[in-house]
Amino acid sequence: MANIVVIGAGLGGMSAAFELRETLGRGHAVTVVGEGPRFAFTPSNPWLAVGWRTPEQTSLDAGESLARKDIGFNGSGAVRIDASARQVHAGDGTVLDYDYLLVCTGPKLAFEEVPGSGPGQGYTQSVCTLDHARHAWDQYQRFLEDPGPIVVGAVQGASCFGPAYEFAMILDADLRKRKLRDRVPMTFISSEPYIGHMGLGGVGDSKGLMESELRQRHIHWIVNAKVAEVRPGEVVAVEQDAQGQPLREHAVPFKYAMLLPAFKGVDAVAAVEGLCNPRGFVIVDKHQRSPTHPRIFAAGVCVAIPPVEATPVPTGAPKTGFMIESMVTTIVRNIQAELAGKPATFEGTWNAVCLADMGDTGAAFVALPQIPPRNVTWTKIGMWVHVAKVAFEKYFLYKMRHGTSEPVYEKYILGLLGIERLKHDQPRQQQPKGDTP
Repeated sequence: MANIVVIGAGLGGMSAAFELRETLGRGHAVTVVGEGPRFAFTPSNPWLAVGWRTPEQTSLDAGESLARKDIGFNGSGAVRIDASARQVHAGDGTVLDYDYLLVCTGPKLAFEEVPGSGPGQGYTQSVCTLDHARHAWDQYQRFLEDPGPIVVGAVQGASCFGPAYEFAMILDADLRKRKLRDRVPMTFISSEPYIGHMGLGGVGDSKGLMESELRQRHIHWIVNAKVAEVRPGEVVAVEQDAQGQPLREHAVPFKYAMLLPAFKGVDAVAAVEGLCNPRGFVIVDKHQRSPTHPRIFAAGVCVAIPPVEATPVPTGAPKTGFMIESMVTTIVRNIQAELAGKPATFEGTWNAVCLADMGDTGAAFVALPQIPPRNVTWTKIGMWVHVAKVAFEKYFLYKMRHGTSEPVYEKYILGLLGIERLKHDQPRQQQPKGDTP
């Protein structure tokens, strides 16, 4: 019997645990180590931050759901990984031995890299976690009593731009419903070289489509921007030229601001010698395995992926749900193969599929593969995307509540978008040399 430990109880970690149990059966032990007792559906956070959802609607008891499938759970977090002894030390003092370790932690939020940013010690809000979104909603309610300028965006080094666009347009929609939009100037600040870049070098005509949406909603923008600092009521952003040199400085006033931070690897993972790059992201091969620690695999935001292209202001590459699902399936298949005494030769595909809500409409982005040139490049805007994302939220929470490992993105999203399943877009097993594909 193998002991398999999964660090992280988010989209990737929970999906991995359920898929491991369904694929391997109950002959092996699976344990999830999460940070806190609940699973939260992170894509719902922009809605939660404007009061369109409550935390109870977008989260569930992780231990209870996992127990239904005979999966162990520890909610005290991982504080140390001893890769040589193959052990995970949890926050409550528990030491978990592993034969295989899956790192699905998500990121550490690097608010400290921009002075004055972030909730708590800073002056800006965040929708990166459920607690941050809850805090953002508390501050938004105060803002509604005395409206004024809003700033939304993503700082230098950010790799997840979709939620920034979503939140800006959800705020716009909510303020129009409240008949307050005319009292709220809005500015979108981003490290992207142009609107609609998304960390992907653009997807189809995403530049034109997203610029049109922002114009229609009277949202001004500043791109190629490095946020120097956030002061009380003011974001200082330095616009760069094409060579990354300072062009002009903007002091943008706000009464409410949400800036997505750059990401880093979490401390317990980053501390493992030889596992991560300088930012703390796990280095993996095409089989999602660490080259230096072959019993450690990684999936999701914690994985080191190079930027799609060099940009004047640093931007990272996003890890969307479809990509995470492919990574998870690849890991599970490779562990299954090794346990059966076979070589672990399955490879994942890193594709980008995203549904972005805009409050009263939405945008769908598909890039297969993520790095150009692509086999499929597809971008659409319409009310149906908003409806689809609401339905997808309910579907994924149902999947987590009942512990199914059904490949949600493949069956639901690609089917919804009318994109045919492509053989090379699925995790595949490498052909042995000499065989005919």
